[in-house]
Amino acid sequence: MSILSLSNVTKSFGDSSVLRGIDLQVEQGEMVCLIGASGSGKSTLLRCINLLESIEEGEIWFDGADISLPNVAPQPVRQKIGLVFQSYNLFPHMTALENVLLAPSRVFKKPRPVLVEEATELFARFNLIDRMNAYPDQLSGGQQQRVAIVRALAMQPTIMLFDEVTSALDPELVSEVLDVLRALKAQNMTMILATHEMGFAREAADRICVLDGGKIIEQGTPEQVFGDPKLERTKRFLASVR
Repeated sequence: MSILSLSNVTKSFGDSSVLRGIDLQVEQGEMVCLIGASGSGKSTLLRCINLLESIEEGEIWFDGADISLPNVAPQPVRQKIGLVFQSYNLFPHMTALENVLLAPSRVFKKPRPVLVEEATELFARFNLIDRMNAYPDQLSGGQQQRVAIVRALAMQPTIMLFDEVTSALDPELVSEVLDVLRALKAQNMTMILATHEMGFAREAADRICVLDGGKIIEQGTPEQVFGDPKLERTKRFLASVR
């Protein structure tokens, strides 16, 4: 059974249909990249999986349970399905370490020294050990985004969702965030990324899903989608971003 399974997921904002019958299965350890033009539904899809948005129709199954039911508490789900946004959303009055410790200290109820030790291991893993006590305004954009990823990982998620995490960065800072994603893939983290980084998607993804008008119109391996797209709409989109 897939660790995450979406069936006929539908979402509207007023009269505007944003997701129109999304079917998607994600396997443990898989990296799935969502590509498509702005407004195609990528970000909304991630927010629905994370329960930041409710769906009108369909089902979202995670780890054997239907998390789209109205009575499902969202916080335990968000602990297991982390979401990192394109904006870093770090608290400016807290150091990087305090930003990372905030949620685990409330959820896990572990002694602070244990939480600090676990956080320090994460900072070290992503080459941020010397920035733990820096405030956000003392960090580069790439460092802030990496701290945001560390903050999500500190909740020990099963799946990580990334919503255009490089789009707010200067070009020279993009690579350091993509290196974090490569490291997570090497550690077998299950990930779904909405991205405009076509080169990275082609290199690192296990599967590409092309969204258009709130639907997944085509999906397959990077070799299939980038090398031999089936639909004319996919071909036009890829030609526009190359």
